[in-house]
Amino acid sequence: MKLPRDRNDRVMLVTASALVGLGLIIAADLGLRRTNTDLITTTAEAREPRSYTSQPARGPVPHAHTKTKTVKADGVASVVRDPVDLPPLIGKRGPQRVKADLETTEITGQLADGATYRYWTFNDKVPGPFIRIRVGDTVEVRLRNHDDSSMMHNVDFHAVTGPGGGAKATDAGAGETRGFEFTAINPGLYVYHCAVPFAAQHIANGMYGLILVEPEGGLPKVDREFYVMQGEIYTTQKFGSTGALTESHDKLMDERPEYFIFNGAVGALTTDKPLKATVGETVRIFFGVGGPNFTSSFHVIGEVFDRVYTMGSLTTPPVRDVQTVTVPPGGATMVEFKVEVPGKYMLVDHALTRVARGLVGILEVSGPENTAIYKDHDPARSAQSDGH
Repeated sequence: MKLPRDRNDRVMLVTASALVGLGLIIAADLGLRRTNTDLITTTAEAREPRSYTSQPARGPVPHAHTKTKTVKADGVASVVRDPVDLPPLIGKRGPQRVKADLETTEITGQLADGATYRYWTFNDKVPGPFIRIRVGDTVEVRLRNHDDSSMMHNVDFHAVTGPGGGAKATDAGAGETRGFEFTAINPGLYVYHCAVPFAAQHIANGMYGLILVEPEGGLPKVDREFYVMQGEIYTTQKFGSTGALTESHDKLMDERPEYFIFNGAVGALTTDKPLKATVGETVRIFFGVGGPNFTSSFHVIGEVFDRVYTMGSLTTPPVRDVQTVTVPPGGATMVEFKVEVPGKYMLVDHALTRVARGLVGILEVSGPENTAIYKDHDPARSAQSDGH
């Protein structure tokens, strides 16, 4: 199938496809579209890129991200990215050659209770897989656009030093596979996204993720790591509508989203996949904004960030004792804190009207009370209140 190059023609094509499938979408049972494995692996072959010193590999090399198997089922997919679906720490290994395989898909997923949406994704989830490498690694990127796609897709890594972040090298029509390789020369936490024109449309439909480039020696160990990204969805129908919702090009151009989301859907980090920790543990959140348009004022109600790695920089000393972090679209940050008191803590954008449009997550902290730090004088009454 030859895909139209003009943006307006592509928008008309995907809208027509959505209307044709409307009856099937409403009748479908909850499930997943097809089996897909997030496949990003590393080899044990060490090398010496540029000025970085290579070290012999010792034992199995960690994957660039976890392999998440999606189970086949008929009906609507869950596009929610589990916040714990990310690879382990890199550690002190030397630079290596890393393979990063991505597949772009267009799937019908559950946006909210009773509402579906036609997402465009990397590897069937929103955000795409968390890619974890270290400075000095050479990364071989391979992007395949699924056979069923109606649009051209690609990937632009903000961590790449090279034309378009790799976007033109990965322009792929339906059924095509394109690729390139790059050496990671700057440590930090970076966004990646689809950059096919109209790029904002591809991002708004779910095509974004994070790539972490750890510094030499790796990151310090913590008890819990979480992967959270914020995005916007522009639907023709008003917030709270049911059935098969469709994208609105006019609202996207006017920057009027109906939904703000964490990790792909309303309720993704509350009823579906809340973050969980235990009193006394240290927590690290990798937070990014896919956007495409709104800046986030990221805040955890009832907690103070012990350390904030501003703008995703891992070479700048962290800012300490921070309440709220500003993260622009296409930006990221890493925050760390210790959980001292049990309870439920809300993750929000402190532009708080966005909570009413779906943007809220929960960090559930279990464990013994710590009255030296926090003591409720009327816990029974508090238990009856929703509070924050």
